[in-house]
Amino acid sequence: MSERPTASPTLRYGPPNAQEQPRYAGIRTFARCPHNTDWPGADVAVLGIPFDTATSYRTGTRFGPAAIRDQSQLIRPWHAELGLDVFARLSVIDGGDLTITPGNAERTAAQIEAGLEPVLAAGTVPLVLGGDHSIVLGELRAQARARGPVGLVLLDAHADTWDSYYGERYFHGTPIRRALEEGLVDPARSVLAGMRGPLYSDADLAEPRDWGFEVITCEELRGLAPADYAARVHARVGTGPAHFSFDIDVLDPAFAPATGTPEIMGLDPHQAVSLIHALEGVDWCGFDVVEVSPPYDGPGQVTALHGASIAYEFLALLAREKQG
Repeated sequence: MSERPTASPTLRYGPPNAQEQPRYAGIRTFARCPHNTDWPGADVAVLGIPFDTATSYRTGTRFGPAAIRDQSQLIRPWHAELGLDVFARLSVIDGGDLTITPGNAERTAAQIEAGLEPVLAAGTVPLVLGGDHSIVLGELRAQARARGPVGLVLLDAHADTWDSYYGERYFHGTPIRRALEEGLVDPARSVLAGMRGPLYSDADLAEPRDWGFEVITCEELRGLAPADYAARVHARVGTGPAHFSFDIDVLDPAFAPATGTPEIMGLDPHQAVSLIHALEGVDWCGFDVVEVSPPYDGPGQVTALHGASIAYEFLALLAREKQG
């Protein structure tokens, strides 16, 4: 296990001035940040993982990174609520998409781990755009290799701790269980929240609790003030590194219909963003936004817009930790 190096960018990367060129012009990168692989020169690297053949119901999240990038053109640098210029505090690049193998989730997890290794070695925080949720296994392998078992903060309609689907152990409903088995996450430092909807049995939530995870159902989460949620996360995560995984299906399908396995009675966007805002002071080692499935979105691409906005809130979370 090693400490994450401190990035000391010699160059500042961020979006161009939208007063000089319209935001809808140019090649689609996240928030119009430059596309390169100068990992040491960046605080954050946005990376797409266009993989979706570990889904159990609706495919389409292979197009998620492109759709999120497209909607991210709307992002401006000044975060009015937090009172800070996100891109003045952070050097951000778009590193493109990692190599994946369609139809092979196990091989793709190894490719993700290898693709993230140089990013983490440079001290750069990866912000991953999925892709189905199976990709988090490769992310957690890379994080654990760099820093040892990490805490996991999950906002998701599903705990993703099932053992297998159709006899396959590498699926979008199984990555947290695989990560636990491989020693990549510390359940005592992890909070899984937002779970709702029909299950196969009571064991679907009882088992992860028995393994040491804290599980907060969506019904309970909706009743928590953001400060109370943050207190529970801080009490679990402590001062060690933690990975934040956001499945877009934690939002109610009224706001995010384009996802693989929608469940009613989810969070609204204001609730989700307020929970994220409350989580300052954590040693975040990585982030992801997964399960945006553009083929099921409407003409306004509202699900992709929410995905891009959540990714921006992750950047803002990191920017708050930086000196202005």
